[in-house]
Amino acid sequence: MKRILIIISLALFIGTLSPSFAANSTHVEKLKTSKNCPRCSLDGASLAGANLARAKLRGADLSRARLRGTNLRGADLVGANLSNAELRRVNLRGANLSNANLSGANLRGANLRGANLRGANLSGADMGGAIIKDAKLDGAIGANLDGTKR
Repeated sequence: MKRILIIISLALFIGTLSPSFAANSTHVEKLKTSKNCPRCSLDGASLAGANLARAKLRGADLSRARLRGTNLRGADLVGANLSNAELRRVNLRGANLSNANLSGANLRGANLRGANLRGANLSGADMGGAIIKDAKLDGAIGANLDGTKR
């Protein structure tokens, strides 16, 4: 019995150490239903595998969002905050990410063909295996293109 209480106490303590994310559930629902959520608070939202093609997310906060395998083809992400987001194998073909913050994002295997990344912050982003053919990278900050497919 004592052992069980110790394990439960330890689990509760560890749970308090993990970061809390502040995705606004109303904004998450709005995005899923309308694909129109400019300046929305989606920090830490779980949107993996969602079809958000042509979504309007200009200026949205998607920091730490889990978007693995999501379809964001042609999405408007101008000025969006995608710092530390999980964007592995995301389809961003033709998306507008100009002036977006992608610092620390995981973009491994992402499709960025024809995407607009002008002025985007890519400092510390993992772009291994990402497809960047015809992507516009003028003025992008900190882009490490090693291992990308051009």
